Amino acid sequence: MTEAKIRVLDPDTVNQIAAGEVVERPASVAKELLENAVDAGATSILLDVTSDMAGITKIRVTDDGEGMTPEEAVLAFHPHATSKIRDIADLTDIRTLGFRGEALASIAAVAEVTLITRPRGAGALAGTRVVVRGGEIVEKSEVGAPEGTTIVVEHLFYNTPARRKFLKSKNTELAHLYGVVENLSLAHGEVAFRVVHNGKERMATQRAAGLLAIIAGLYGADLARTLVPVEARLPFLRISGYVSRPLESRGNPSQVFLSINGRSISSRPIAAAIREGYGTLLPKDRYPVAFLDLSLETDLVDVNVHPTKREVRLSREREILAAVTAAVEEALAGHDLVGERPAEPVQQHLAAPDETAPAPAPAPAAREAEAAYAAGHREIALSDRQLRRTETEGRENLLPAMEPVGQVAATYIVAEGADGTLYLVDQHAAHERILYDQVAEERDKAAGSQELIMPVVLSLPPKDSAALRDAIPLLADEGFTVEEFGRDTFAVRAVPAALGAVEDPEAVRETIAEILDGEPRTGPDRREAVTCIVACRGAVKAGARLTHDQQKRLLTQLARTKTPWTCPHGRPTVIAFDKRKLDGLFRRV
Repeated sequence: MTEAKIRVLDPDTVNQIAAGEVVERPASVAKELLENAVDAGATSILLDVTSDMAGITKIRVTDDGEGMTPEEAVLAFHPHATSKIRDIADLTDIRTLGFRGEALASIAAVAEVTLITRPRGAGALAGTRVVVRGGEIVEKSEVGAPEGTTIVVEHLFYNTPARRKFLKSKNTELAHLYGVVENLSLAHGEVAFRVVHNGKERMATQRAAGLLAIIAGLYGADLARTLVPVEARLPFLRISGYVSRPLESRGNPSQVFLSINGRSISSRPIAAAIREGYGTLLPKDRYPVAFLDLSLETDLVDVNVHPTKREVRLSREREILAAVTAAVEEALAGHDLVGERPAEPVQQHLAAPDETAPAPAPAPAAREAEAAYAAGHREIALSDRQLRRTETEGRENLLPAMEPVGQVAATYIVAEGADGTLYLVDQHAAHERILYDQVAEERDKAAGSQELIMPVVLSLPPKDSAALRDAIPLLADEGFTVEEFGRDTFAVRAVPAALGAVEDPEAVRETIAEILDGEPRTGPDRREAVTCIVACRGAVKAGARLTHDQQKRLLTQLARTKTPWTCPHGRPTVIAFDKRKLDGLFRRV
């Protein structure tokens, strides 16, 4: 008799498969437990994390929510047990953060879980303690406990070593975990969150402090002061939150924080709609900082499309995206985009404004003209410093001789060759090629670092500080000297030698931010990736106005590179139209 090809899996295997969908890493465990605490009506939640040199060893979540009875405490570990829904009709009216029903069962299938709980306001004198190991309840007893719930997760993936070996470094896992708390605290200001790691407080938010105060606490008062409030109402949609002024932009969309009905989500279409609201206020390679919550009718949101509930599917998506773009556009149109006044009072969490009487404000037109002149002067000065750092001599010119005649859109240099050829040069791609070659050459010669005249100080949220702490050796290999000198504060004291004495702190911040934001790499791939990032961030920007002399210097430097026709990413730096082609375009042939 042949063995059956189709069989029913045993419960242990089923549970571990379910755990694979829900529990990817320690941050996945924290996310499920924290969301359950929020759904339980908690007003204060503590996340206590313990780690050793090898990684995270214990996660404990304590809340003051409604708690559970002894019967409910046992039932909570059964597969598909949930307090969030009762029947299929509830699937179209989800008002909680989690409802799948496998979370605790899945976590308990691959870890040791201890639950201590006592129901709120039920008059119970004692709480309940339940211990589950590998999906089996090994202990149930009475215990003294405050109202609420504490869940301790230890020995994660102890019975699935193949899963454990795919975990990243301790600081990388901590960064993911801090990111979960950041997202939840931004979406749920009615809850006070506190994070402790090995006995030291790493993060804390105040209940009902207001979104702007939470942003200030997590990302700094300087950022909070630059934010513009966004508010819009439609019959089926409300949009609220903050976006940054154009000057406070980023090189990637990693600081666009979104939530729908209090659920933190990731959505490229919504992020793109926010970016669209800026129109031409931002260069194409720049992204805003945004903190937006969308309140929708629940039947317009499907939250059951992703095991970790990070993504959602929207009905009437086109209308929603158009509303987001319009709301951002309207918010920016109604504010001074040059100044840095706070969008609204940020309670006591931000420094109070200067009490001295200000001078009379100039008229809007005069203020805009003055700001434009100052910005143009700074732009030209910055470009001059960037070009001075890449001056070289004595190398063969690999481009035909050409003379610049101007710029188009402050992005493309128009030049004429001796034979009448018209050249269009992408100024950013050209300078990126110049800088890339020099950084690579200095890197290969192990030329070391250039100390900065003034260290660049980075004050980071816990998520980013954990990632940077892990990356300090990587950065040191590439010529950066980064030192930690306080809670979530770092000083960059030196940069790769080819960058010279960088005078723009923002360039240093963005270079490091992009290195941290990229996928982890090793060996030559990592060095190549860092070299490309350094070259891109140190290069003259698209949209920067250049003087005739600066245009000429840029073309001369490009001609002395090894491969002047393309940037490090393979995009063209120069496009040529010879006279015959131009004559053909105008039908003069």
